Amino acid sequence: MHPKMKNVYVGVDTHKWTHTAVVINCFAEKLGEVTIQNRPAEFEGFLKDIKVYTKRGVTPVFGLEDTTSSGRELASFLLAKKTIVKQVASSLTWSERKNQSITHKTDSYDALCIARVLLSKYDELPAADPRDIYWTLGMLVGRRNAVVKSNAALKNQIHGNIVHHYPSYKQFFTVFDCKAGLEFWERYPSPAALAGVSIADLAEFLHEQSSGFFGAAKAEEILRLIARDGCTGTDYQKARDFLVTTCVREVKHNNREIKNIEIAIKNLMDELDYKLETMIGIDLVTAAGFISEIGDIGRFSSADKLAKYSGIAPIDYSSSDVERILKNSQGNRKLYQLFHDLAARNINQGRNKDKPFNDIFYDYYQKKLTQGKTKHQAIVCVMRRLVNIIYGMMKHKTAYVHPYLPKQTTG
Repeated sequence: MHPKMKNVYVGVDTHKWTHTAVVINCFAEKLGEVTIQNRPAEFEGFLKDIKVYTKRGVTPVFGLEDTTSSGRELASFLLAKKTIVKQVASSLTWSERKNQSITHKTDSYDALCIARVLLSKYDELPAADPRDIYWTLGMLVGRRNAVVKSNAALKNQIHGNIVHHYPSYKQFFTVFDCKAGLEFWERYPSPAALAGVSIADLAEFLHEQSSGFFGAAKAEEILRLIARDGCTGTDYQKARDFLVTTCVREVKHNNREIKNIEIAIKNLMDELDYKLETMIGIDLVTAAGFISEIGDIGRFSSADKLAKYSGIAPIDYSSSDVERILKNSQGNRKLYQLFHDLAARNINQGRNKDKPFNDIFYDYYQKKLTQGKTKHQAIVCVMRRLVNIIYGMMKHKTAYVHPYLPKQTTG
């Protein structure tokens, strides 16, 4: 008996309110379909319904697209029952759906496509790992990213409002949203709010808000720039000032929230005890992003498996005597983007183009370009090397040791 004949394959399309499962055999023949409410109380009955389709010596294996959000509770239940649960990337389901002669989309058909992927790629799919620590870490990273994105939109609004009243505002502070800058925009959202404020008064305010960095010279410079710009008052000035102050207050609140979220992330990272931050280009949040998307590194037997899961390993698309290697658009796209961003940082030469951020990877990138690869292909090569490094660091919980190139001597 072929090993695949010992299983039936259950694809589960998970949703917030309901889950739809389709059962197929090793010949991809549909055996049945089950739909349940997304409530833990129904999971025991669900497993019994699935076992109806198993004969003696045949066991069910499950494939879920989502094991960290809507499908997390079901995945945890199935794993607790000692069943095999695989995580199926949504890109693989999409590809399976598009490969049919007639493309349509229903919960039942999506579950069937998941089951087909589970059958065909059973050995390649990673085991589901819905452990709470990785799930929570991913939620914290997502929340931080949302707050950062909100802050970016708020800062754009502040720029758009104060430019009408302070045409030279970019010369006030080197960093527009530094602590002293935000306090200034909140206290003085327009020149009208500075009426009667002397150089000494403004200098005292700036000195306090910048912890002594700014003083009378900065106060005099700001007042001189305002005088040079001329009168910029408008009708409904109080309402316009309110727009600026409310945006600044929200930015300050978000900055505090970002710090609090990062503290929560740091606490979980300390518990996991990985050392990804020791690598060039990886900070706390980036490391948390990698760990939350990868989960338990034990799910991957090799770095090659992690590369495939990330969508970094290229696809062999050959025919007859024509060999073609194509870009892989499948896999975990969040993880792909994390590796891409890390590779881009490592080959960056800096603002002045005088010193590579990471000379090892910069030289490797340049070597691939000289071999005839495109820029995209060369950066994918860097990403593939980074997969090996990240895999090894997580597998053995080791710190990154940066190799140094031997100095070239001239003579």
